Amino acid sequence: MPKLDLDAIPQTNLTGYPPPYNEPVQGRMYRRLAPATGMTHLRASHVVLKPGAWSSQRHWHRLIDELLVMVSGEAVLVDDAGEQAIRPGDVIAWPAGVENGHHLQNRSDSDCVFVVASAGDYDADGGEYPDIDMVFDPDGYARKDGTRYETDRIP
Repeated sequence: MPKLDLDAIPQTNLTGYPPPYNEPVQGRMYRRLAPATGMTHLRASHVVLKPGAWSSQRHWHRLIDELLVMVSGEAVLVDDAGEQAIRPGDVIAWPAGVENGHHLQNRSDSDCVFVVASAGDYDADGGEYPDIDMVFDPDGYARKDGTRYETDRIP
């Protein structure tokens, strides 16, 4: 049956971000939907952001398209254009290769929930985090001078 039982899909807050960049995402709980469905070309996550949590560090992808649909609650989209409130039913898209660092911040006093889907060449993807000294590639995270962080990337 195509309807997913979210409770049957493991939820985690794992991150591969090195300290201190991992701290803002500690209140991000997510479920990876593709493994439960057998999908191999599209990745998707069901995400709950606790109050004060960020969806990620502000980033962009070279080879991955991203699409986000807000399900409940409210968050603030922070990108190169500034800040914008995102509410239930809002849809946001980030095409691959567009250098627009983005993430969501939950500045409210209640959880917000969204689904984010992505597609592209995961094995070759890379990108940047414009606000911090970090870039990513298929092998993990590095500083902008190329020295590697001692952590494993969790795509």
